[in-house]
Amino acid sequence: MKHTDPHGHVTPGGPAWTYDLGSAVVRKCSVGEMDNNVYLVTCTATGARLLIDAADDPDRIQRLMEEDPEGSGSTLEQVLTTHSHWDHHRALAAVVGRTGATTLAGAADAADLPVRVDRRLRDGDTVRVGHLVLDVIHLRGHTPGSVAVALSTAADRTTSLLFTGDSLFPGGPGKTATPADFTSLMDDLEQRVFAAFSDDALVLPGHGDNSTLGAERPSLGQWRERGW
Repeated sequence: MKHTDPHGHVTPGGPAWTYDLGSAVVRKCSVGEMDNNVYLVTCTATGARLLIDAADDPDRIQRLMEEDPEGSGSTLEQVLTTHSHWDHHRALAAVVGRTGATTLAGAADAADLPVRVDRRLRDGDTVRVGHLVLDVIHLRGHTPGSVAVALSTAADRTTSLLFTGDSLFPGGPGKTATPADFTSLMDDLEQRVFAAFSDDALVLPGHGDNSTLGAERPSLGQWRERGW
């Protein structure tokens, strides 16, 4: 199944969006009153799967896994939480209880999650999902331990998916509490994301539609100037 709309618009209660890369398939659905995105990444060679942000509605997440023919029913190896804000982990305990999945989160946010975190992630770490490798990017500012993960299908990173949580959206960075946090987040986005990946990298945020780095790059100076 190939994706038909790169914008990836989904709504709570609506159908999932699917992006087929050949070696990987990504499924996206929206849950809860805050329109949180949940992502399921599947290695097509092995059926191994990673869930990103068990945000709410464990039954919908269960159906998302069951809709995935490349995987195996409700089997889930890992669940990664991009940051510690409550709306991104309301279903985490239920999903882990049902699946026994290994839990991953940024080291500085791990203590604030409702489950024990098996693996505390730091910048430069990698997460393996079957034959897939995802790079961990620590983005300090929205929360102390916010992380993004990058799935690249080529060694030169010319085709990448960036799961950015609430650190990068179409139109700007995520919300920050202080000017220092904003500067920290912008510095990390510019140095660790925009300088590291090409314009066609697809940005998959924690809420709302997708974007690309190329669409957002011209606005970096404007974001700095406005301060949010």
